[in-house]
Amino acid sequence: MLGRLALVPDLSGALWLPDERTLVVADLHLEKGSAYAARGVMLPPYDSTATLAALGQAIMRHRPARVIALGDSFHDRDAENRLAPETRAALGTMQQRRDWLWITGNHDPAISRAMGGESAAEIALAGVSLRHEPSAAEDAYEIAGHLHPAAKVRMRGRAIRRRCFALSARRCVMPAMGAYAGGLNLRDAAFRPLFGRELSAHLIGDGRLFRIDPRLLLPD
Repeated sequence: MLGRLALVPDLSGALWLPDERTLVVADLHLEKGSAYAARGVMLPPYDSTATLAALGQAIMRHRPARVIALGDSFHDRDAENRLAPETRAALGTMQQRRDWLWITGNHDPAISRAMGGESAAEIALAGVSLRHEPSAAEDAYEIAGHLHPAAKVRMRGRAIRRRCFALSARRCVMPAMGAYAGGLNLRDAAFRPLFGRELSAHLIGDGRLFRIDPRLLLPD
């Protein structure tokens, strides 16, 4: 629970809010691959397809009435124009018969109506603010993205590093769903003002989520 809001982390990196019939995702970074290619860094141009496939599977599992994307859904201001027709069509199919809200982020401060749905800087559900960048306010309940949390731990004699949900009694910072989005180690200083000693890490493993004692978290 986060305040009055029940949270169910999903293996895809999405967050299911059953009482609101809402699926929340963060940091899709669609068309990051093509943005890098334009600068001469050649990456396989399939990140948007892979990212939307993961989102589509989460939608099929939960059948949400609403999807909220917490900012940086598009890697840059021109990413919408680089989406392949079939990728845009797949996105349109997911949006059918449900509400869709794009929260704006630092990579996508404006989202055109051509992408479907509505857009806003943030939204509140059951007293919890959903926004792109987390706030250090101590009296607020919030769900945010932006930081792409990842946890590094030692399991069965070897170190592994995976995306994770960072949680406390008042805050959830979600992992990035984007195939090329990467992750910031939870031991990074950026997380300290947000969680202090209350941090609970839920690492996305193979087939299940692992709740990790923060004392076991390793630096990179």
